[in-house]
Amino acid sequence: MSQNTQSRVVLHDKTFELSIPYDSINDAIQKVADKINEDYKDLETPLFLGVLNGAFMFMSELMQKITFPCELSFVKLASYSGVSSTGKVQELIGLRNNVEGRHIIIVEDVVDTGESMEHLLRSLAGHNPASVSIATLLFKPTKFTKEYEVKYRAMDIPDDFIVGFGLDYDELGRNLRDIYTIVSE
Repeated sequence: MSQNTQSRVVLHDKTFELSIPYDSINDAIQKVADKINEDYKDLETPLFLGVLNGAFMFMSELMQKITFPCELSFVKLASYSGVSSTGKVQELIGLRNNVEGRHIIIVEDVVDTGESMEHLLRSLAGHNPASVSIATLLFKPTKFTKEYEVKYRAMDIPDDFIVGFGLDYDELGRNLRDIYTIVSE
């Protein structure tokens, strides 16, 4: 384990144990970046659209590995309360960029049911982008209920509640460089 890695962390009233160490996260992000670099290398200035707050660390690491000219922007959606999804998506910070005719890569921390992404995809469709792809750090295939493609998936994970590397439990844990899974108590 690296210096900053702990085998367990306590956030508020919950205990979490190490699930995915940073080196594994970084390797998975490199593989996603390699695919995106190949797919978008000849397209004119794609726009990476990060979904706050959770995707900020994934977006930062991913952008350091992208080798073509691109732009960055962010939106903020909310669908979680505590450790579960509310099933309702709120748009807290909206899209400010002109995306008409642009190639968009949405950067998300985790796709589980797919509700938040579906909301964002509908919103983007009204602005006539040339294309929209999704890159996610984590994908929960057993929870995903939608028909759209999640093209760039760094890691598939089980349906566990996780924190770290941008993901939180009631706003704590985003700064952890590793990913932790909730311990059943």
